[in-house]
Amino acid sequence: MNLKEKRAAELAAAQAIVDGAKAAVRGMTKDEQETVEGHLKSVEQLDQQIKSAEADQSRLSRLAALTPEAQSGAKADEAPSQAASLGEHFIKSVGDKLAAVKGVQGASLSAPEFKAATDTHVVGSVFQNPVLTQFDRTVIQGNRPRLTIADLLGSGTISGNAISYFVEGALEGGFTTVAEGAAKPQLHIVDPTLVTDSLKKIAGWIKLSDEMIEDLDFFVSEINGRLLYELAKFEEAQLLSGNGTGSNVLGLLNRSGIQTEARGTVASGDTMADALFRAMTKVSTGSGLDADGIVVNPADYQSLRLQRDANGQYYGGGFFAGEYGNGTLTAQPPLWGLRTVVTPSVPAGTALVANFSQAATVYRKGGVRVESTNSHASDFTSNLVTVRAEERVALAMRRPAAFVKVTTTAAP
Repeated sequence: MNLKEKRAAELAAAQAIVDGAKAAVRGMTKDEQETVEGHLKSVEQLDQQIKSAEADQSRLSRLAALTPEAQSGAKADEAPSQAASLGEHFIKSVGDKLAAVKGVQGASLSAPEFKAATDTHVVGSVFQNPVLTQFDRTVIQGNRPRLTIADLLGSGTISGNAISYFVEGALEGGFTTVAEGAAKPQLHIVDPTLVTDSLKKIAGWIKLSDEMIEDLDFFVSEINGRLLYELAKFEEAQLLSGNGTGSNVLGLLNRSGIQTEARGTVASGDTMADALFRAMTKVSTGSGLDADGIVVNPADYQSLRLQRDANGQYYGGGFFAGEYGNGTLTAQPPLWGLRTVVTPSVPAGTALVANFSQAATVYRKGGVRVESTNSHASDFTSNLVTVRAEERVALAMRRPAAFVKVTTTAAP
């Protein structure tokens, strides 16, 4: 679902609640008003993302129009053709050369970095032996959870190999009332800490047979559907849980200075939802920013989604309609009105509540680069081509207090 479709869905959900109240000849309840307000807030956030994406696309188009290739070969009234995906970008760049280098030992092809605003995934080919019969190239793909952690975070680009910034220290002292002629109190902000996050390279490769390479559409689908997906899946795990050692990214959950919140005991009546809301409050009081997202494991989200009230009604709506038959069913309703990312990248029993968009930024050096060669190992004698994809990313967290790690399991 793209951004505009998400916006339409949020508006439709809000309108359904309003229409339900009108049909019942009553005003909206407090819960309905809060839910509608949550949908409208999501629409405003999506509008900002859509505006930013359109601006980025406009810049890409202007840049492409200024390249020597475009100025020498394109017609004055013809807009430069933009590749819609990384696979199409690679084929547009080197597709006409693939046939020419087939069977030529040591041949390598490289496409420029792809910088479109899309997520970044090969197949250990079972097609490595030449066959004479035609066969179905469709491969049954494995489980693919949603990848949205990077979408929550701010985004940026850098020209160097690292990004340095200062994390402000705690405030000591404070304002107070003073008598005439009395000494005034001092305020002191502890010296800020210099933090440097360097770019980390994420890379991987697959092999395809010459026969597969001849089918350019299939080649595009392998790059888009497998190479990019696996790359994005690993990137998500790094951004969330990377340990920062060696070539690993230091992920959000392992940063110093983030806050914590623990769920109370079952006997006390404390719930997972209560703990998540307290974490939202900690984001505001600890950083001065409002929480804008929640990351939760599928098992924990399921526990919340299946909770029912004393009348047996699901709090988030039933499997056919909304609460008590009002409105339409939302497949994955957000928690406390915030964007909710349900992903196995965060372990069960742990959730992350934060202001993701302002307190942390994912920096990318260039875009995703795809290269291919038949000179790797025994590729030439086996009629195989190795295709490699890689990217360079860095994660900066400027406001650690805007992140709260929540223990969602009940205390003993």
